[in-house]
Amino acid sequence: MSDPGLSHRPIVRFRTTGHTTLTDTLTVEEPLDVRIGGRSVAITMRTPGRDLDLARGFLFTEGIIGARTQVQGKVVKANVVDVSLPPGAVVDWGKLSRHSYTSSSCGVCGKTSLDQVFNAVPFPEQPASVLVAPAVVRALPDRLRAAQRLFATTGGIHAAGLFTPAGELFHLAEDVGRHNALDKVIGFCHAADRLPLADYVLQLSGRASFELVQKAAMAGVAVVVAVGAPSTLAVDLAEELGVTLCGFVSARGFNVYTHARRIGPV
Repeated sequence: MSDPGLSHRPIVRFRTTGHTTLTDTLTVEEPLDVRIGGRSVAITMRTPGRDLDLARGFLFTEGIIGARTQVQGKVVKANVVDVSLPPGAVVDWGKLSRHSYTSSSCGVCGKTSLDQVFNAVPFPEQPASVLVAPAVVRALPDRLRAAQRLFATTGGIHAAGLFTPAGELFHLAEDVGRHNALDKVIGFCHAADRLPLADYVLQLSGRASFELVQKAAMAGVAVVVAVGAPSTLAVDLAEELGVTLCGFVSARGFNVYTHARRIGPV
């Protein structure tokens, strides 16, 4: 059975010894039209698959639906998802007006004003009771990579994974966009009524941008671990919202930028 997230294309591969013609496997990137009651509210470039989770996670992390909002979603046709809200639910269409198009790699750059980025976080600051050993943090990037089925095939896709403090994988999603991968994870947990996610560690396959930290905080995540660097705005937001933020994580070590009390004992 073919995977909707993969596509096979002919290529010419050059090496020092010459060149060959063969077939390569690429990650699919296509637009997804997210609608509410038939009205288009966002178009995001994503990897097909888990589209309902992506739509639900996107609407939650943008503050359009609450953590306990009961919604229904359906794929009405290729690359179109329509979400139905409960009777009487009020939508702030102004929050969504800036999302007429969002690229798969873009975060804050797709927003018309930074003032619109600061959505109300539905959960208070998570307690310091979550404790993650440094050895577990160092192991998470390799554990995430080992579970990435599409990355193993294409080498061109991001992932977000939820792990227990002991380092056991709970849930993972892949997508050509970092933000989409995280929205898919959060959307899955929203549908399963698992929010907030204070008992899990979020591992990101790339850098820690402002919007990824924001989405994590919206879902109640207390510890965010990234293989890349955080931005200054991401660090400021993590500090303000009580999120432990780790960057440059590898088997050799890592940096803790905020709220280091949740990492230990050494």
